[in-house]
Amino acid sequence: MSESPLFPPLLTGETVPKHTDPFNKAVSRAIAGIDSGTIFYSEAGETLRAALVLAPETPLEEAIQAVYVAQIGLAESLGALAPPEVPVHFQWPDRIKVNGALCGGVRFATDASDPKEHPNWLVIGIDVPFRHLSDEPGINPNQTCLEDEGCVDVTPMALLESWSKHTLLWLTYFMDSGFERVHNEWRPRCDTLGKMINYPQPGIFVGLDEKGRMLLRQGAMTETLSLITFAEHL
Repeated sequence: MSESPLFPPLLTGETVPKHTDPFNKAVSRAIAGIDSGTIFYSEAGETLRAALVLAPETPLEEAIQAVYVAQIGLAESLGALAPPEVPVHFQWPDRIKVNGALCGGVRFATDASDPKEHPNWLVIGIDVPFRHLSDEPGINPNQTCLEDEGCVDVTPMALLESWSKHTLLWLTYFMDSGFERVHNEWRPRCDTLGKMINYPQPGIFVGLDEKGRMLLRQGAMTETLSLITFAEHL
């Protein structure tokens, strides 16, 4: 496969210099009014960093559900490219797990904060380590990289290309059918459902409600936590 990724129709790519954060670049260009569907990415080889600019046409509480779409796109891409025995799961709100250890995740930013407000833009980024940046792999057993999990034949540009295709497909499902189909696909990939968690705060992760908010049970009380809370403000 060419090292220059091929993006599906409706999406375009723009590379950024090696020491530039694609996510920050995407946010600055989104503020300036760049077209929806632009993916900024870095060609640095140790980690895949990319960010997609979207222009939602719905209130923030619905638009933010596209974060789950990006996670599904990443999981399906890893599933297609990695060895079949490598499991990929989610850790709410923004982490990807490979073989039970953290292996990158997503990040997101928008210009809105009120759930009922219509954002002008939403940027969703992915960050996936291919190799350890230090010479001491295994120093943190809860974190891993794709190379350590047997994905030596997967390249960052191949994963980016695949992520763009799977994410666009699921964005189409999301826009056509709403959150339910996304939820049904996301739920089996989250390995902490029904379990006690400590992050973002202690409680039993009951599931997601119809708006994609976490249902967290603490004793007799169940509260909701929104992805909006975890959006970055740059």
